[in-house]
Amino acid sequence: MTHSALLLGVLQFAQFGPILLLAPWTGAAADRFDRRRLLLTTQAAQTTLTAALAGLAFGGLATEQVVLGFAFALGVLTAFALPAQQALIASLVERDDLPSAVALNSMTYNLARAVGPSLAALVIDGFGVATAFAINSGSYLVLAGAVLIARPREQERAESSHLLESLRLLHAQPRLAVYLAVVAVVGFASDPVNALAPAFARALGRQESVGGYLLGGFGAGAVIAAVLVAGRVAGSRRRMTSTLTLLGCGIVLFSLTPWFPVALILLVLAGFGYLASNTSATSRLQLEVTESQRGRIMALWGIAFLGVRPLASLVDGAIASAAGVRTAGVVLALPALAAALIGLTTARGRSAVSGQSSNRRRSE
Repeated sequence: MTHSALLLGVLQFAQFGPILLLAPWTGAAADRFDRRRLLLTTQAAQTTLTAALAGLAFGGLATEQVVLGFAFALGVLTAFALPAQQALIASLVERDDLPSAVALNSMTYNLARAVGPSLAALVIDGFGVATAFAINSGSYLVLAGAVLIARPREQERAESSHLLESLRLLHAQPRLAVYLAVVAVVGFASDPVNALAPAFARALGRQESVGGYLLGGFGAGAVIAAVLVAGRVAGSRRRMTSTLTLLGCGIVLFSLTPWFPVALILLVLAGFGYLASNTSATSRLQLEVTESQRGRIMALWGIAFLGVRPLASLVDGAIASAAGVRTAGVVLALPALAAALIGLTTARGRSAVSGQSSNRRRSE
């Protein structure tokens, strides 16, 4: 409606900003209240809101202010739903099956990211934006139906839950902070593909619509990772270092290559590294806390996974405007490569210390 890049940025912040701003309260709610009922409440509210937005769009009343307001309201509801949804996964499966469950959950997200925009474009072309809003409204009922069918284990609720307790938990278990950092750098590295796919398509000499194929290649790599490796040796240092390297190198080489077929192959490899790294870190976060702490930890996970997206989009947009889209892709992949280097250096240091200890025991 406006052709304003600034308002698109405001829209993204309205959608994802509440996840960052409300984390202290949304995580506490997921630990103190029944997660199943919390999810049903948020899904019902999101269905109502999106149906109202569809009705306004059909009536020609969905102005930019209305769209921004509804996006913010949906962002608030997503902020409450996300920790409850992620924490509920651990209550549906046995502990040994949790990495596989997290991988399947991540796979559905990446399938939606790859397929959803393409389906939305077809609906908008054929029937208009209002119909797309209406279909989106019905989609919330699918998750609500799944929650009604699922029978999780009884929830161990926290007697009290505050942000300071989450921060103390990170201080007591620094590994949790490391896993959250991995989730954040993985999100940074993948953001240029998500936010700048049309610009990359132009840089490769193709039409902007070809950006959908680039997203599809990245999503395909993520799905392959979910099928082949996710759920095995969750969070092992060696595997996480390898998959972070694959993600970082894949994005860097994709950003630099002038050949479209090569770019697609590199994105498949990067998508593989993305999902394998994210699943390893997320599985460990869920496994290394108690049931009554899981909601708050997953609220922090939501900040790392989705809350950094507005910041990443601002950074890669600014770099792309100043130095070009290829430079933006390279720069945002550097944190993933740095994390892989730190992991490799730490692993070698521990191996050296372990070897020295073994030698001392033998000499004794």
